[in-house]
Amino acid sequence: MKITVVGLGVIGGSFVKALKGLGYEVYGVDCDLKTLEMAKEEGCILEGYQDGHDMIAQSDLTIICLYPSKVLDFIATHHFKKGSIVTDVVGIKSYFLQQALSMIDKDVEYISGHPMAGREKKGYLYASKEVFAKANYIVIQHQHNHQEKIEWMCQFVGQLGFKSVKIMSPYDHDEIISFTSQLPHTLAVALMNSDDEKYETGKYIGDSFRDLTRIANINADLWTELFFHNKDYLLASMDRFEKEFDQLKQAIMNEDEKTLKEKFLQSSKRREKLES
Repeated sequence: MKITVVGLGVIGGSFVKALKGLGYEVYGVDCDLKTLEMAKEEGCILEGYQDGHDMIAQSDLTIICLYPSKVLDFIATHHFKKGSIVTDVVGIKSYFLQQALSMIDKDVEYISGHPMAGREKKGYLYASKEVFAKANYIVIQHQHNHQEKIEWMCQFVGQLGFKSVKIMSPYDHDEIISFTSQLPHTLAVALMNSDDEKYETGKYIGDSFRDLTRIANINADLWTELFFHNKDYLLASMDRFEKEFDQLKQAIMNEDEKTLKEKFLQSSKRREKLES
């Protein structure tokens, strides 16, 4: 089976590294020649291409690891093998998928995906198969998909180290991701930017601050695109958070011990449930 991974950054690079040794013919497409050379030297790809038109036309599976708008540009300018599967790793689905499906040939199976993984750093140097270890993966099913292809995709990504593979509609995906991914990024950004820098903050932080602000080192281009194209769901999640935050603020202001402890107990139980 021929697999081509487009965009060998952290996610695309982690795909080719996770695929190494699994028996597939893996090829890479990237605009950076040095990245392609590194991936080939490491034995993660058989060959690398800066263009990739010919290889894409031969591939049984194409994994496009680019920004949402770049994925659409790529689909519009490439011809995919008849009967092949094309997937992406885009973090928004409803808006994006409608456009992607309008561009791609009907004899190509388009199965959108979302690996819930990543790193704060960009580029192939920070890619690793460990990026996928114990992470979740969401397979997006739409009305034009064939069930056997969806099942195959779930089995395929299951080989790569993900602890959970779930199937969702694009709309359900965007709603839950607004809460579990996008909202935390807004909170991390707001927390970092609320620092009045009166002190040398870095000299006084512990693990809690490090954990909460890890994702504040954010890819501005990517996350601006993700926020804007999922703004309705994201704003609803932000509203729910603001309501909960205001309740905490009022409990502290009024020295309402009962309410505050109830909030602590509720959050503790919910956090424990996440790991069960």
